[in-house]
Amino acid sequence: MSKHHRKRQWAPAPQELPDGVRVADDHTHLASVPPFAAELDRQARERGQDPVPVYSVDQMIDQAQAVGVEAFLDVGCELLNLERAVQLSAEHPGVVYAGLAIHPNEAVLHGHRGVPGPDGLPVHYQTWHDIPYQEAFSRVAELAQAHPREVVAIGETGMDLYRTGAAAEGIQRQAFRDHIALAKELGLPLQIHDRDAHSQVIETLLADGAPERTVFHSYSGDAAMAQVAAEHGWYLSCSGSVSYKGNEGIRQSLSVVGLDHIMVETDAPYLAPMPYRGRANAPYMIPYTLSAMADALDLPLEQVAQATRETTRRVYGF
Repeated sequence: MSKHHRKRQWAPAPQELPDGVRVADDHTHLASVPPFAAELDRQARERGQDPVPVYSVDQMIDQAQAVGVEAFLDVGCELLNLERAVQLSAEHPGVVYAGLAIHPNEAVLHGHRGVPGPDGLPVHYQTWHDIPYQEAFSRVAELAQAHPREVVAIGETGMDLYRTGAAAEGIQRQAFRDHIALAKELGLPLQIHDRDAHSQVIETLLADGAPERTVFHSYSGDAAMAQVAAEHGWYLSCSGSVSYKGNEGIRQSLSVVGLDHIMVETDAPYLAPMPYRGRANAPYMIPYTLSAMADALDLPLEQVAQATRETTRRVYGF
């Protein structure tokens, strides 16, 4: 069996969390998993390999709940996916909740064709990017105000200089500031996307004043950055990347902010935890990430799981 063959198959279901222990996936993209799996299936079939099953959103929810993941924050961060996130929440009341924003890379694309990435290639442009950024952002605000039961967070927003480089820094910073202001106006928590932009993100938060509940989704900083987060009461949410070999700084950060300021997420369909890095991710894989977090904290998995659930409830209200 080839390496590529193994990576295209779903990871086995983890052991169910202990009786009475339930957790929430603090950041996922449920609607994006089926097309992601369909592409893996296409690639597998082209190579004559075993097909990759494509699960529906309802099936993914059932799979996750079977191992102890009871609630999900579905993030819509492209104009095309905003209403879908709200719709998923309405279809699964008390189970799926929505976070809305225009992703920092998306903010660059709206009305700004051809901003190059660091490798000299243009970032991916779609037809909806012809709509100006301000109009797209206004849709975020409209939906959040119109659906207070479904929309419990503004995000993911922030800055990402990996894809677009310094040429887009000003555009991204202004978009980030817009979302910070909206979160404070609506009294909602803010979920931050921060990639290769730690100092810029922190500078902007401090300059504008961070919302009372500020969460670094898929935290990628080190212990020094976590100390800044701890000083301001910010939260760290860990994806499968906390389990990757080179990410000791992320693991050290958990102790810095403390057990009451960490959460767990998938960022599905991306960032599957070890030992399944590279495969499609889905909420049922949360226990693998919790295990890595428990190891980093030298605490029982049950204690860490319960703490993340309590924090998720305190931050988002579900």
